[in-house]
Amino acid sequence: MTDLLIDRVRRRLVERGLTADAGLLELALREEADGVVDDMVFDGLRREVAAEIVGAGPLEPLLATPGVTDVVVNSPAAVWFDRGRGMERADVRFADEAAVRRLAQRLAATSGRRLDDATPCVDAVLADGTRLHAVVPPISEHTTLSLRVLARNRLTLEDLVAAGSVAAPVAEVLRGLVDAKLTFVLTGGTGTGKTTLLGALIARAAPGERLVLIEDAAELVVDHPHVVRLVTRAANVEGAGAVGLRELVRQSLRMRPDRLVVGEFRGAEMVELLVALNTGHEGGATLHANSAADVPARFAALGALAGLPEVSVAHLVASAIDVIVHLRRAEDGRRVVSEIAMLHREDERLGVTSVWSAAGGIGPAARALAARLGARGTTVPEMLLGSAGVGP
Repeated sequence: MTDLLIDRVRRRLVERGLTADAGLLELALREEADGVVDDMVFDGLRREVAAEIVGAGPLEPLLATPGVTDVVVNSPAAVWFDRGRGMERADVRFADEAAVRRLAQRLAATSGRRLDDATPCVDAVLADGTRLHAVVPPISEHTTLSLRVLARNRLTLEDLVAAGSVAAPVAEVLRGLVDAKLTFVLTGGTGTGKTTLLGALIARAAPGERLVLIEDAAELVVDHPHVVRLVTRAANVEGAGAVGLRELVRQSLRMRPDRLVVGEFRGAEMVELLVALNTGHEGGATLHANSAADVPARFAALGALAGLPEVSVAHLVASAIDVIVHLRRAEDGRRVVSEIAMLHREDERLGVTSVWSAAGGIGPAARALAARLGARGTTVPEMLLGSAGVGP
């Protein structure tokens, strides 16, 4: 019955040329469900129909669950979600492949994007900030959906310490990085908590500092009184109007930023960011990398996309970025800071020296970081002086 009701409501809206906003949707539903007089039954129908017509259908309850960061659909009977403990199988099923495809196409359409045989992949941001990626056959066996949920809570560094993501002595070092205005890059794989930690760290900046945030999607949640947010824009259906990270970094330099923060750089925009950081701007960013030791290779690869030789990249990075903070997934699914390291030039190439790691404790660069913090008038954390060890 519900499927027929949904079809009738959808048809009524289309016939009248109406958008499916909340008021018009309820009006159309009341007209089609005039036999339903019980308010509780009607409210249930309203939620179900709204989810199918303007929401995420069967995925709506998962997306609304506190703590959920990702929801993925591999096939009609294979829906998974992540709420900080790794991927879990959801007790959610779609009727068939066509139902998944309809949902994917409708979500893409709300962002002005196409998803069909001619355009079988889409990467878009929904109205509430949720990041959508979808692929339809023949590129994949089934229609697949990946939804990254926008963070709802402003987590502080203290919250992350309480959650076990950051050891207390390590948190003192991270506070020192921000207070000393050192430039840092947070690295790690997908879903390791880079964006969450970045938001918590830059929120510690002095209230008078102007923070300019540059992102592909508005994912950073920052509790700070002076924030300007720039978000990229995809091309329209005619292929025009795109505004990428590289252009936004250029524009940000004219906005008098005290700190430049890039949600994630993954291409040639790295050059503009490094040049900006070499001209007196402090900041932070995130970068996908398997470990701190892999960061030089990632920078070299990104520099190659911009046509820069490795030696030029090494000079730019070593003079612009002070510290790498690496995150990983623990065996129990928690997102944890696992390593802090410093970058330096090494025979015209980038080198990485450990400050601290969960596996090995204090590293050879701890004293160097302590000296850097002290030179900027920041209290040196005891961990860097070797008087407080931190294990895994």
